[in-house]
Amino acid sequence: MPADSPLVRAARGQEAPHTPVWFMRQAGRSLPEYRKLREGVPMLQSCRTPELVTEITLQPVRRHGVDAAIFFSDIVVPLQAVGLDLDIVPGTGPVVAEPVRTRADLDRIPELTPEHVPDIAQSVDLLVAELGATPLIGFAGAPFTLASYLVEGGPSKNHERTKALMHGDPELWHDLCARLAQISLTFLQVQAAAGASAVQLFDSWAGFLSRADYEQHVLPHSRAVLQGFTEAHPEVPRIHFGVGTGELLPLMADAGTEVIGVDYRVSLTDALERTGGRYAVQGNLDPALLFAPWEALERRVREIVAEGQAAPGHIFNLGHGVLPHTDPEVLTRVTALVHELTS
Repeated sequence: MPADSPLVRAARGQEAPHTPVWFMRQAGRSLPEYRKLREGVPMLQSCRTPELVTEITLQPVRRHGVDAAIFFSDIVVPLQAVGLDLDIVPGTGPVVAEPVRTRADLDRIPELTPEHVPDIAQSVDLLVAELGATPLIGFAGAPFTLASYLVEGGPSKNHERTKALMHGDPELWHDLCARLAQISLTFLQVQAAAGASAVQLFDSWAGFLSRADYEQHVLPHSRAVLQGFTEAHPEVPRIHFGVGTGELLPLMADAGTEVIGVDYRVSLTDALERTGGRYAVQGNLDPALLFAPWEALERRVREIVAEGQAAPGHIFNLGHGVLPHTDPEVLTRVTALVHELTS
């Protein structure tokens, strides 16, 4: 059963038959079968079509033999579902037609209900039936990252409008993040109710914050998502991951999680020290090393596996997502190596 799979056992700090492996963005542009399937189909349409979501999510499980499927979606899907005018522009990312910068803008964002996303529940249901004993990981964006996209109107290098709102109108900022926390929480709950065996809250942009800003302006809202989720689904372990968040790891762990995701900038050894060795860890191969000669790549994989042995549980992953031009055969080979080293 998925609930007794290596991934769920490792996430809970229980003994597993081997170190489980999955890769962020394993379902996506690095796979030729994905590119063929997505020809002429916009990203958000792909994410809202259950048959496409199912096939795309399954592709890397078939190809690589990984220990979990990650639900194919995008962090802005629930925002689109509540009626916001946005699109995912190729080569750019999410673009919001009317950025959120005033109280009136916030008032345009309703709470998310399961009735907004029946296709998400259908997709998960189809996937669970196909995956059998392989667990499905649900997925949502954290409130800060969602807020940044909404306030900036799209991706940002400096997050200047976001930080200006955070400090210039903290009441509006907290109200916006509270609304987004409700949306993210409901999105995760829909996936868990339909059968997801674990969930990941992804905070892409949290690494642009100081520790003090994160603690005051972001942590309460991520905590609301993670703790609200476990109150409803205590059987489903949580993974909390951010990019460039080495200085924030203790706070991110304290937000409420079983697994702390570690990007490639921080060793698992340092992450364990910073979080008191109380949490399972996920990570953390540098995605760029997948382009290195096999001898160098194998050496790094062995080092990460060895570091992970000191944790209550270890889920092998990249320190961020699979890069588009990655050779899929390398991912398959890394998966096999981790299994071989830990079985």
